[in-house]
Amino acid sequence: MTTRSPVTDELLEIAEALLPGHSLDTARITAGNLHHVVLLPGTAAVRVTKHSSSAEEMPRRMEVLRELATAGLPFAVPEPLTPVTRFGERAAAAVSWIDGEAWPEGQGDPGQTGRLLRAVREVTVTPRLRRLLNAPREQGWADVLAEEVVPHLPDRWREECRGRLEEARTLEAVPDALVHGDLGADNVHWGRDGRLVGVLDWDQAHLFDPAVDAALMAWHGWDTVRKAVDPETYRRARVYDAPFGVGHLVGVLDGRPLVNVDKFVASIVAWLEENAQR
Repeated sequence: MTTRSPVTDELLEIAEALLPGHSLDTARITAGNLHHVVLLPGTAAVRVTKHSSSAEEMPRRMEVLRELATAGLPFAVPEPLTPVTRFGERAAAAVSWIDGEAWPEGQGDPGQTGRLLRAVREVTVTPRLRRLLNAPREQGWADVLAEEVVPHLPDRWREECRGRLEEARTLEAVPDALVHGDLGADNVHWGRDGRLVGVLDWDQAHLFDPAVDAALMAWHGWDTVRKAVDPETYRRARVYDAPFGVGHLVGVLDGRPLVNVDKFVASIVAWLEENAQR
């Protein structure tokens, strides 16, 4: 007999409260940085916040999804099915189920990748969507990294990363566009016929250089990115990725505060060490 954890029981109770009458027999639970997710295949995904700060943000994030659902994207985005509901310190909402599955790492198709990146960057940013997206931080992103992260790096990396960061800081400005901020891996779903079905998890969406999303798709290999975008976008993507890995860069670009610098630095150092060996 399998014993469930108290957290699992709590999450399933929340899913049942939001979607009464729906079977939980096939439910699966996953977890990201901000949310637990109860997956009900073919029915819904129930997102449950981990932290009080995320609970405060959930209504805005659900409205971002509503706005994107009307943007004419050539793929599905999760749409809210229930109001955001508080369960003590947690907040939860059910969103629509997106079929398909992620491509395995390194197996992305350049043509499909290029179409995905174009579709995101060409979204018309309405005044309402602009208000809903993560606000840019008052202090420049490069200043935050230079002042709060670089001084904590090991000696062997400090000056090299400072130089890489300066190169990213001085890239020529381009018009802001919608940036998903977490493309790749499990957030992009494809059908068995290779068709792009949907894109999940828009929590880190913000306005910035679309080359950032291109760099995030390097999960499938830089050669795939090179074939998917124009040479200038590829160049910028490599520059954004070089200091600390673009996934860490997005953690600063989208306006969220750095709440655990030691953990952030440790993750960056692990990335630097891993990439130095390639």
